Amino acid sequence: MSAADLLEAWRDHLTHARRRSPHTVRAYMAAAQRIIARHDLADWDAAARIEAHDLRRHLAARRAEGLGNASAARELSALKAFVRFAREQAGDPDPAAPRLRGPRLKKGLPRPVTPDEAVNITDLVDGLAGDDWVGARDRTVLLLMYGSGLRIAEALSLTGRDAPLAETLSVTGKGGKQRIVPILPITRKAVAEYASACPFDLEPEAPLFRGVKGGPLSPGMVQKAMANARKALGLPDTATPHALRHSFATHLLGAGADLRSLQELLGHASLGSTQIYTKVDAAKMLEDYRAAHPRAKKGSL
Repeated sequence: MSAADLLEAWRDHLTHARRRSPHTVRAYMAAAQRIIARHDLADWDAAARIEAHDLRRHLAARRAEGLGNASAARELSALKAFVRFAREQAGDPDPAAPRLRGPRLKKGLPRPVTPDEAVNITDLVDGLAGDDWVGARDRTVLLLMYGSGLRIAEALSLTGRDAPLAETLSVTGKGGKQRIVPILPITRKAVAEYASACPFDLEPEAPLFRGVKGGPLSPGMVQKAMANARKALGLPDTATPHALRHSFATHLLGAGADLRSLQELLGHASLGSTQIYTKVDAAKMLEDYRAAHPRAKKGSL
């Protein structure tokens, strides 16, 4: 066995057994590659002997290279998962990950856009595109994120078989978890118009959203379209495609949706991930109060 064999088995486990996203697979592969190289690992028995103090030294070296808290936390999570997998492969009867706490992270609040901004963005990406079908494509992807709360990877995972869309759509999210999301009439119409305008055959097994050369549409192209619209509208850098998913959640919560229903719609594994939107809603309410109340300024009461 070689280091390459370890990495290939790790990739296969992440992709097929764990069904991680391509982004997560890349990050976890890179972390495993670094620890394998640092300890010259060539078999699962050696990898299984990695302990907490080894990970601590590894992270210290990475921090010396300029790794920040958030990146260090992600790297530790990837390494612990790799060592746990190595112990399983080595036949350890108790294949738990090394016990090591990562750096504390200050959890920032999601930064949604307003309903008007969301509408303006989806309309503007259509107008800014060079080709009509490209504009229809970009608008449709963003409508899926804002109207149904899809992650960008979930929207881009749709295939020709999914079109035309029905009133609901079955989506496979993180960890292979499936959920049903509603599809607004405006989104169904947008998908139909895009499919009609797209110059490529949308085969049932092929990606629904295509790049200009016919290949799968990359997240980077959606982010670029959003960046162009954001700049034209004078919006902050936080107005990213993912902010539309945040907006979906925040606006539903503000309209009276309960947390459990919102959790299901977003595909969150835990309610705690969904509860962050209550803080967003409260923060916005306080901001509006301070801006509108004549005596809300400091020292005016």
